[in-house]
Amino acid sequence: MAGRGVGVCMGDGPVTIELTGDEALVLSHWLERLQMTDLGRVVDDPAVRVPIHRIAGTLDKALPELFAPDYDQRLEGARQRLRPED
Repeated sequence: MAGRGVGVCMGDGPVTIELTGDEALVLSHWLERLQMTDLGRVVDDPAVRVPIHRIAGTLDKALPELFAPDYDQRLEGARQRLRPED
């Protein structure tokens, strides 16, 4: 899909993930909900929790929409645009 991708560097180098605004908004909301649950019950490996928290924090900083008064409408619009048409 154009405009999205994952760049992978071997070893300890960074990995870059590109998301559309809609993807980032929906993922951010899901990660927030995941973190508010008993994360240890859902994610059994503590090492996996580290990147989950890092991704969530990065999205929080990058998405001013999270604090918009019409956040719920924006989130629902993003969900609708991302759902496959049947």
